Amino acid sequence: MKKSILFALTSLLIICSCKDNVTPFKPVATGAPYEVLVLCNDELWEAPAGRALFRVLDTDVPGLPQPERSFRISQISEAAFSTIFRPMRNIIEVKIDPAQYTQTKYKFTRDKYATSQMILTIQSPNAEAFREYVSQNGQTIINFFTSAEMNRELKELEKEHNTAFNDSVRKKFNCELLIPAGLTGIKSGKDFLWASDIATNKRSIQNIVMYSYPYTDESNFSLENYLNKRDSIMKINIPGGREGQYMTTEHMYTDIKNTEFRERFMQIARGLWSMENDMMGGPYVSHGMVDEINNRVIVVEAFVYAPEEKKRNHIRKLEAALYTLRLPADKEVRNSIHIPEIVVENNDSIQTVQQ
Repeated sequence: MKKSILFALTSLLIICSCKDNVTPFKPVATGAPYEVLVLCNDELWEAPAGRALFRVLDTDVPGLPQPERSFRISQISEAAFSTIFRPMRNIIEVKIDPAQYTQTKYKFTRDKYATSQMILTIQSPNAEAFREYVSQNGQTIINFFTSAEMNRELKELEKEHNTAFNDSVRKKFNCELLIPAGLTGIKSGKDFLWASDIATNKRSIQNIVMYSYPYTDESNFSLENYLNKRDSIMKINIPGGREGQYMTTEHMYTDIKNTEFRERFMQIARGLWSMENDMMGGPYVSHGMVDEINNRVIVVEAFVYAPEEKKRNHIRKLEAALYTLRLPADKEVRNSIHIPEIVVENNDSIQTVQQ
């Protein structure tokens, strides 16, 4: 009788699995955030083609006070690619074969061996074409895995976030912003909100701020205007512990980039902040957009103070939260960061997608 029940349950699981085209036994992807496993033979990895890919992945993260590479890199040969390595969260698969490929291309596959997994396959007819292609498309590769990691963070934020802060964002700005639940300290000012984990985290402090000011014209997004606005707003709202101490911006180390997000103009600024008349400082990143309905600029910013720690994962985790900003005109949009438009492979079908 027990065997019959067990057989029936097993059959039911198999039927459900076939129906949904997924396996209930697929593991969750392993590995640390921003860890990439390169799958290629040892000879190629040490050759110029492999060194070109290594240099791309070994690029420093912009906007940090000390050099930190974009990814933690591991490499194994295809023969060593056992079940232990297959669930890795980020994999680059190198395929070089003149009999199969006439030009260099790449594609990606989701959840092949594990859930929440990304595999980027680069296929090329020869090593020199591969080297040249990787060198020319290095930023695309970096953006691909950075976006994949941030999309993982977005999924976690949707499950668990600071609801009190989001309520404050709704009341003060009529917007939505999901931030990590650990940022429990909230300070409110005029057209300004600040959330921090300073009360619970003594070694490093993570912060997110949101502020607004009237929009006039495109000059609002010049570098000079950005720096002046940030300095004046932070001076008022983020003072130090003693008189004459307040947050300011290291002007020489600020970089701005104009881009688009959700078919809307967005300015991304990265750089270093410091505390006037104090020794505190660290990296920051901010996103600025125009709220056309209310004719104002909305800025969301993340900054970190972690004097004895690496800062890459801290600032990138917080930056992912900035992408959850929903202005009054787009409150119903899905929280997702664009992954570079390439070919995605799902099972036996191959198609071009754009997230």
